[in-house]
Amino acid sequence: MKFLLACATTLAILTAPVLASEGDDDDDDAPTFGTAGILSRDNREDLPALTLSAGVPLNESGALELKSGTYYEIEIEADGSQELALAGAGFFRAIWIDEIVIEGIEIRPLGVDSLEFDEAGTAEISFLAIKPGTYSFGVPGSDLQTLEITIK
Repeated sequence: MKFLLACATTLAILTAPVLASEGDDDDDDAPTFGTAGILSRDNREDLPALTLSAGVPLNESGALELKSGTYYEIEIEADGSQELALAGAGFFRAIWIDEIVIEGIEIRPLGVDSLEFDEAGTAEISFLAIKPGTYSFGVPGSDLQTLEITIK
């Protein structure tokens, strides 16, 4: 019994959060997260929605800039004008996908290569940007419907 108590105490000490001393001002620009860490609400950002329509750019600028370590949500809305896919294997491998929500169905994938919209509908992707770099994401074979996504 004493052994179990000693193990529990040691585990509690080792897993307790480490608090910075009051005199340590070296890291004032470091983000402060809640108890959920990088998944806390203070670390979330909504991206502008993407519109998937035949012959129409995905967004006005053709580019998105993300910050590594930030949790993002993006909504993709297809109008059903044409069967269109969104591909971006490099981008999908540079992020951790928390979930994809399609008509209220939550999908928690291990990996994604592309999404294809056969008809009108909406998909929301929640993810954590991880690997810095510049990635292409869009309709395969279309320069007009492609985003350049940069993770810094």
